[in-house]
Amino acid sequence: MRGVFLLLGSLLLAVSTVMGQTIYWAASVVGFSSEGKGEPYSQQYRANQILGKPNRLPQVGDNPCAWSPLFPDGLNDEWITVRFAQSIPLRQIAVFQSGQPGAISNVLAIDGRGREISVFNPAAGASESGNPSLLLIFPKDPSLVSNTLKIVVSPNRVKGLNLIDAVGISSDTQPISVSIHVSKDAPKEIVKENIGKQINTRGQEVAPVISPDGKTLYFTRGQHEKNTGDPRSQDVWYSTLQGNGEWGEAVNMGAPINNADDNAINGMSPDGRTAYLINVYKPDGSVAFGLSRSTRTKKGWSFPVECVIKDNYNLHKNNYTEYAIAPDGRTLVLSVQRKNSLGNKDLYVSFRQPDLSWSEPKSLGPILNTAEYEGAPFVAADGRTLYFTSAGRPEYGNGDIFVSRRLDDTWTNWSEPENLGPSINTPEWDGYFTIPATGDYAYLSSIQNSVGGEDIFRLKLYPAIKPDPVVIVAGQILDAFTKKPIPAELIAVIAEENKEFNKLDYDPESGDYKLILPAQKLYNLSAKREGYFPVTEVVDLVKEKRYKEIRKNILLVPIKSGQKVTLHEVLFEQSKAVLMPGSDHELDRVIEMLNQFPTMEIMVEGHTDNQGEWDKNMKLSEDRVRIVKEYFVEKGIAGARIRTKAWGPSKPISSNETEEKRRLNRRVEFTILKM
Repeated sequence: MRGVFLLLGSLLLAVSTVMGQTIYWAASVVGFSSEGKGEPYSQQYRANQILGKPNRLPQVGDNPCAWSPLFPDGLNDEWITVRFAQSIPLRQIAVFQSGQPGAISNVLAIDGRGREISVFNPAAGASESGNPSLLLIFPKDPSLVSNTLKIVVSPNRVKGLNLIDAVGISSDTQPISVSIHVSKDAPKEIVKENIGKQINTRGQEVAPVISPDGKTLYFTRGQHEKNTGDPRSQDVWYSTLQGNGEWGEAVNMGAPINNADDNAINGMSPDGRTAYLINVYKPDGSVAFGLSRSTRTKKGWSFPVECVIKDNYNLHKNNYTEYAIAPDGRTLVLSVQRKNSLGNKDLYVSFRQPDLSWSEPKSLGPILNTAEYEGAPFVAADGRTLYFTSAGRPEYGNGDIFVSRRLDDTWTNWSEPENLGPSINTPEWDGYFTIPATGDYAYLSSIQNSVGGEDIFRLKLYPAIKPDPVVIVAGQILDAFTKKPIPAELIAVIAEENKEFNKLDYDPESGDYKLILPAQKLYNLSAKREGYFPVTEVVDLVKEKRYKEIRKNILLVPIKSGQKVTLHEVLFEQSKAVLMPGSDHELDRVIEMLNQFPTMEIMVEGHTDNQGEWDKNMKLSEDRVRIVKEYFVEKGIAGARIRTKAWGPSKPISSNETEEKRRLNRRVEFTILKM
């Protein structure tokens, strides 16, 4: 069987620089004698697994992220030919082996004329690399230039799997050495603190989920006598942070969150009112594969309702599934095995639809996913930093925690995953990283130094692996006159991009609304409710570089005669009667109201600050209200329904002492004259 493969990913995978040394990695497969087979539909042991940098080091042993001949102990030689991105003088060749190293019987370089030139055979020996899985070859002919190598394996030389993970070439004679990708700013020591007996027991405590405000810790507990049903099953528990900074005694969440089956929590909404849970809960007490959500009310947690995900399935032999809800509540990261997965389990993304269902999962792509396991995802409060566990890249244990950052809105373009380092990752499996919005501490599951099974630990994050800073904006939506909370729709829009960032339904009975907004951006916060004029408040976080909490109540003005409304978003160029981009959104909301009430008449009023000459300010305010009226008329509103009044600087609502206060005086308002 032969095959041809194109370049995998980008040249980022095919070229790297280590200590000033340029290393070219195999970028495409020209042909092969046979290739191994892993799990159904997967790319495990396929020829294309030889491409790019090494996936597994320093460990040897079984490695689905490597090329394997179809028959491990076959009598016939096997071969694979790979091509590199560029022809270079071959001063050095590095072959990274997994499985049982030592089966390579020949390496041939193919020059520009198509000649096969042997550069290695076992009789000639290879350089001592200090690592039995790394074969270093230094061709003797300094004039040999090539971009293609053929590697021959004799499977019967070494019993067991003969695997080749990666092949690199360099024009440098400095021995190629590849290390685990850890941030250069990682501290040498990090204290992982067991968070105490109030939470950790002789049983199993895993999968922590910290609330965005950092005050409630949810987790999954197994092998505990107070679990619902069989003590060996898993239940969701929680603990609240006490005034002294210690965690309180953990409490079982009880029914309906917990039942006789295994239960686990995946995420919590920013306001703490919606919990996302593994499994679909059936009325008869049984569960099925999928995801559910439960809402906290005055009476407690509601019976979990299924989150319907289009074409959702999991081919994993043990059906292990993990989910992570992004802070916007509209993006879901899944760890499942599907027909297009590269290996064991891959990371996918699904988006909430207008009908509250979720789109068909889409792979996050080959930068994150490997032919091995990827799971335990967590999306940080900034919405772009992803932490996950992987067994398919250089690591310290049987599954390490990595961090990667989303580079655009496709959710398929990511930075190269970075190992969190040996102070966080252990020789065992590590995962379930979770971070509050403050971004100061992280919580995770680990068995190293635990008091029983897995325990939950806390550690202080170092800057290189912190998510971007965010701001929690919280408050109520109030009737402007009664000052009583009222239900309303709340939308956060990134002003510069005019892009909706988040939308939620505010329910006064559930407490404050809460939004997590990435810092260093300007937002428009709009509230809507029938019978009220939609209002927009500006939330300026452009200069914020640290975590912060902001209290912001929003006043909705009822639509009735005599009511005055300030149009905060209607802005003009400095000292001109020219509308600035974005002003049309709020003007269009006025038009929508006028169309809804066809007999309504309004007075549009213009104001300026006190800077400059009085007469010029009066003329400026006259021109500006004229421009607003013209906008309404152009959109089909009868001119007779729009009156105008220019006040200039005569009616300030704030002092003119500072620019910030003068800005409040430069405003456009309208008053409802007739309904």
